[in-house]
Parts: sequence; structure tokens; C-alpha cells
Amino acid sequence: MKQQPSVHRPLAGVVLGIATFASASLFAQELPLKTLPDDADRDHWLPEQVNEPGKLEALQEATGGEAVAFAGEQSEPVRIALIYPSSDTSDFWARNYIAMTTRLDQVGITYETTEFASRQIEHSLQSTYATQVAQDADLYDYVIFGPSELATQADNIEKLVNTEGLTTYIWAFHTPLKHFDKQPAAWFDFSSAYGAQKICDYLLERLGNDVTYAMNRGIPGVTDNQRSGDFKDCVAEKGNWNMIYEHYGEYQREGGYDGTNSILQAYPEATLIHNANTAMAMGSVEAQVAAGKEKEIFSTGWGGTGLELDAIRRGELDATPMRMGDDVGAATAEAIKADMEGRADELPLVFLGRITVAHDELSADELDALQKEAFRFSGLDPLKR
Repeated sequence: MKQQPSVHRPLAGVVLGIATFASASLFAQELPLKTLPDDADRDHWLPEQVNEPGKLEALQEATGGEAVAFAGEQSEPVRIALIYPSSDTSDFWARNYIAMTTRLDQVGITYETTEFASRQIEHSLQSTYATQVAQDADLYDYVIFGPSELATQADNIEKLVNTEGLTTYIWAFHTPLKHFDKQPAAWFDFSSAYGAQKICDYLLERLGNDVTYAMNRGIPGVTDNQRSGDFKDCVAEKGNWNMIYEHYGEYQREGGYDGTNSILQAYPEATLIHNANTAMAMGSVEAQVAAGKEKEIFSTGWGGTGLELDAIRRGELDATPMRMGDDVGAATAEAIKADMEGRADELPLVFLGRITVAHDELSADELDALQKEAFRFSGLDPLKR
């Protein structure tokens, strides 16, 4: 766990004329803004039900554009706590930390950060961190929470949201839970449902109908329901694909490795393995390489991280829904700036980054161009872990 600096200070003052900034999380929002026919089947709202027209697009435009300087004055650095599973294989967390802090530097906001790292399966550790941050709320202005799983951490999200003086942002989820009396100030994510649709359509076009496949799923919950469940429904409905086996690998490299070994031994008729995150995809290709099967199995990942793109270049991974990864961190910086300028009411409740499909039939130049855009803040070199 990285924890620096642990500085005891009064709430950072941000002077805007005679006004100080106020967080959007202080204000209740009646949800949904519009209803959908399947509302009764879900425990969460969809982004289009909670975002006012034009707000998502405006934040996307600000995130993708040149930096515009902060229009206020700071008497002290703004203090940010980050609780997220950054000890896992995926570099999503570290890259978005870099993207956020780089964008804050660009717009001229000074800050201090304290990181509370865990693995994605360490639910209790995240709970401990959430309690610690809530108890020490006078040390922080913002908390960024990347839940290990949304339902598991729902109580901790509510605890942080209801802590006076603390503005709470959620990373890696975009499904505001219906039962929350008070929502976080904003959710920042890539739509797993949209990514599932993108990779489904790509694979149907490339591989056709009636494919027999297996899956390394994550942890039961919203994210896996979309990444794995929506994918399974899509290929079944549109291509008559046959899902022969699914293994819950808990988003861990070992889970992908063990699941793939089981598939190779017990279900050799599976010609494709769908993995629900980077860590499991890396474990899966490791198992395939060890068995000499990496050229026989079509493998997908999730997220388009640097590790996945390198595996595509090596011929070990075939395709992945690729997030323009730095969008989440950069958008968070833009949200902090808007909040500090007293413009929190201009922000969408849910921010969504862009997704495309990276695959082994792209040229080296095309893969390089995608990677450069995705990691425009965090850089192209592998991150030191």
C-alpha cells in the first residue's frame, strides 16, 4: 500500500471571488430522469437515465481537448484519497492515476494524493480503507473509490458519500445503484455493456456463426454480468454460438490460468476463450503457451491495456475491447476543476470513455496509433509495478 503524504491540514480553501466550491454530491438528484421498460429487472440505473442532455458530451469534449487553465485561486493543495485495486495485474488504475494527475498539472491545480491499494479480491481490505478515509475525512477533499465489486462495496460507497465535507467519485463502474438515497458526485467508467456489444459484433463478422467457446468470467456482479453475460447473450442471439463451459476466475491471473487449463483438458472442442479482464487474459494465454495451443485457440481480453496489446503483437491474444484508457483519469481531473470552479452542476452523473476493438489483423502502425491515443497522458512504455 502506498500512503503519501499523510498530512493533517484543515480543509483546503479554493477562492473563487467570494465563493468557495461546493460538491455536486451535496445535492440530491431525483432519479431516474427517464424510465425504461426493463427498469424493474435491474437494481441500477443506466447512464442514459441519469445524465442530463449534453453533459456527458461536454465532459468528453473537455477531456479530449487541450487543457484550459483553472479559473480560481488555491490557498492549499486539494487533497485526494484513492481506494482502488491497483495491486492487480491490470495497469488501468496506475495509468488513470497518471492521467488524472497529469491533467491536474496541465490545468494548474495543485494537489496531494494518498493511495490505498489492494487486489480486486480483497473486499475486506477495501472496507477497512473506506472506514479509515471516512473517519479521517478532515484530511481529504475528494475520495476516488474503485470498488472491488459494486454490490460488495455498496455500503462503503454510501458511507463515503454521506461523509460531510468529502466529495466521492467512483471509478470503473457506471451503474448507479437504485437504493442509494444519495449518489456519489460522479461515476467514471467505460461501458462494459457497450464493450461486450463491440467485441460480439467484431467476432461474429470475423468468425461467423455456430462457434463453440468457453469463458473465464470474473466475480458475479454488475461488471461480469455485462462483460461476460451480455457477450454470451449477444453471440447466442446473433450467431447461434454454443457456450460449453464457464469458469469464475475472480479477475485474477491465476483464475484465467486455471480456467484455461480446465478448458484445454476437458473441452478441447472450444475454439475460443473469452476473458473478462486483463489479468485473466494474461493467465489464459500463459496456459495456452505452456500447452502449445496459443495458435489453435482464439483468445479475447478486456480493456486493451498495454499488457494485452503486447500479447496481440506476440500473437498470443487475438482481440480485445480497447478502452481509450486515460479518458477516466483525465475526465476526473476535469470534474475536479469544474467542481472547484463552482460548476459541479454542469457535470454528468456518469462519464463514459471511448471503446474500440484492437485485434491481430491491425497493422503495427494502427495498433501504435490506438495505443498512443489511449495512453496519451500515461505514456506508451510499460509501467513499473
